[in-house]
Amino acid sequence: MTYTMLAVVGVLVALVVDRWVYRTRLIQRIDFWLAYLIIGFFQLLTNGVLTGRQVVLYDDSAIVGAGNDGSEVPFLGRGRVGYAPVEDLLFGFAFVLLVLATWVWLGRRGLQRDPRSGPPLWRS
Repeated sequence: MTYTMLAVVGVLVALVVDRWVYRTRLIQRIDFWLAYLIIGFFQLLTNGVLTGRQVVLYDDSAIVGAGNDGSEVPFLGRGRVGYAPVEDLLFGFAFVLLVLATWVWLGRRGLQRDPRSGPPLWRS
């Protein structure tokens, strides 16, 4: 299976878990998309530095587009956004969705029995 196919499968699995397994339906909430916008910005920044400076290289046959044939990696185009392969963005989306959906699902199940916020309470 290529990197592209794995990325697409990852997104589909995350969507199925969010919609039908956990039933959190985060992708229908504006809060999720605002959080993902912030996370996506930093993902592009980090991934762009690593792939733009060619610290991380990809096999051209495994991803959409090209750029590892000794030529300069494009900032935009040939299957890349901000130097990052589109597949990395798909994996990032799947990861963020699964983590947040799991967090919401566990919260609904009462994992944290005594919820508190703020500094710890020291008892004498």
